[in-house]
Amino acid sequence: MTEIRTTAEAQEEAALPRAKVVHTASDAPQTAEVKPLPPELTREPPEDKSPAQWAYERVLLYIQNFEEQLKEDEEVVLGLTGGEAGVLQIEGIGFFDPDILTFYGTDEYGARTQLIQHVNQLNVMLIAQPKLPEDEAPRRIGFRLARALEEDSKAQKTPPKQEA
Repeated sequence: MTEIRTTAEAQEEAALPRAKVVHTASDAPQTAEVKPLPPELTREPPEDKSPAQWAYERVLLYIQNFEEQLKEDEEVVLGLTGGEAGVLQIEGIGFFDPDILTFYGTDEYGARTQLIQHVNQLNVMLIAQPKLPEDEAPRRIGFRLARALEEDSKAQKTPPKQEA
């Protein structure tokens, strides 16, 4: 049977990003693909975003979702794929339009580290590792980044002040 949709429904469906996930375990935790997008990410249509901005926003969702599943004594690190560079304790993420993502942090030896990645080469592995004992509470970078995204969104809505 053919489903009939209005033009508005078809346009809305085309504008929404599509995602899907299948897990082997029926009790697997919810993942970023099936959760609703935060309002900050839906204010600007995906087709108006650069590949870097869109990749950046989705990586934030994956990190935040991963962190929601961590134990209190764990933190997320980024496993650098495609080489033997090790891991990076994420301390910041940025993008530079149209096609660059940057991950800032420290490696397993405490050295300051920055990964500059073209969106076409994006391979990120999130790893749960024990947090350092001297850290009183685990750092949750995904939630900080989401908060920054919200603040950026609010700042874009506020018209600049005009001087008299």
